[in-house]
Amino acid sequence: MSANFQPAAATTAQTLTTTQVLEQLSALLQPLGAVAEQETLSLPDALDRVLAVDVICHVNVPPHDNSAMDGYAFAGAELAHGQPLRVVGTVLAGAPWTQSLSAGECVKIMTGAVMPAGLDTVVPHEQVTVNGELIAFDARKLAAGANRRLRGEDLQQGSVALQAGQRLTPAALGLLASLGLGQVSVRRRLRVAYFSTGDELLSPGAEPREGAIYDSNRFSLQGLLRRLGTHVLDLGSVPDEPCALEERLREAATLADVVLTSGGISAGEADHTRAMLQRLGTVQFWRVAMRPGRPLAVGLLAPAAMALNPVAEKFTEKSATSLISLSADSSENNSIQLSTKRPALLLGLPGNPVAAMVSFLMFVRPALAQLAGEIAAPAPLLQAISTERMKKRPGRTEYLRGVLALNEQGQATVRTTGPQGSGVLSSMVQADCIIVLDDARGDVLPGECVHVLLLQGLI
Repeated sequence: MSANFQPAAATTAQTLTTTQVLEQLSALLQPLGAVAEQETLSLPDALDRVLAVDVICHVNVPPHDNSAMDGYAFAGAELAHGQPLRVVGTVLAGAPWTQSLSAGECVKIMTGAVMPAGLDTVVPHEQVTVNGELIAFDARKLAAGANRRLRGEDLQQGSVALQAGQRLTPAALGLLASLGLGQVSVRRRLRVAYFSTGDELLSPGAEPREGAIYDSNRFSLQGLLRRLGTHVLDLGSVPDEPCALEERLREAATLADVVLTSGGISAGEADHTRAMLQRLGTVQFWRVAMRPGRPLAVGLLAPAAMALNPVAEKFTEKSATSLISLSADSSENNSIQLSTKRPALLLGLPGNPVAAMVSFLMFVRPALAQLAGEIAAPAPLLQAISTERMKKRPGRTEYLRGVLALNEQGQATVRTTGPQGSGVLSSMVQADCIIVLDDARGDVLPGECVHVLLLQGLI
């Protein structure tokens, strides 16, 4: 990431569409670039990590022609004769056949076994009639070369097997193993520091008090972060007090690549925090034309934030260690190092639980992918038929929590989960999709098509 950073006054932008937010956020991150540090991991440890360099095939996969199924291998030219073939042996996987065959002969062969020289066709055993040493089958049902896997059919030597920036899925790990690779180079995990803000917040397990609520965002958002493979630094919660918020932001900016917060960014709250944020970096308060959501704080926190405010309490390595100990990812704590060379991305989400989660999915997720160096295509929108009326005001994008089903015609249908308030967290639990109604759309009538975003794999 670039070390060039000049703190500037926080600003308030006009209302932006969701598309404009994504474009401006991507442009903000472009000069920073992806995390540069790499590490080499064993395949089991590399699951869900981002590949650092292209993986080039040093072998063909498969390395030889082999049988695609259990059956009998023979030369395709025999099909023209349509005569029974004599079985002269059996070829097992891992035990290549070394003898030559004459015309009219074949071998029994197992799936994955190397095709003997001169043989190019396999008839499945279920299509064969066996009579002693002879087999017979309907030659009209086969073509020469049938049921044979070709050398290099999957991957050819010298080709790119996996591209840098790919997230390593279980299938990708299997592919690496098929190349004989036991280790792989990946980018280091993004370090994301998270804290909630609000005088009303209680940690789970604390005694309830009048007017207080339990902090759900701390756990739902950190769960989303961990699903993305980030290294999460749990900084707890902060009261609605500018000095406490400033101190926590300074600590977070020193520890992490990204600082994620929830709460404290609505119009009134932004006013009394703006002066403080001027001392920390460049921060904008965006109004997004969306529901749930709307407020979003985006900016860069100075990499050496303490130097900007001599009055602030000096951040010590001891306090950094105490904050790191709050992270659930303790296995990586020893690798955390304080950064004073680059700005940290600040993303401030709304405090309402559903608004925070939806804003995370729409904006935080792609931002983290960009910083992680991941090649991440936007999740596709699918079509479904609405089974109910949905009230919608043009001029903003709305994200409704939905449940998918199939009707008698096999078409996808969708309904809402019920009440759609931004604080109805149970709607996110019940939903298997998000119904996306774009800014130009008005009310939806039963039977009309809507776009849906599948939540499987996202939350």
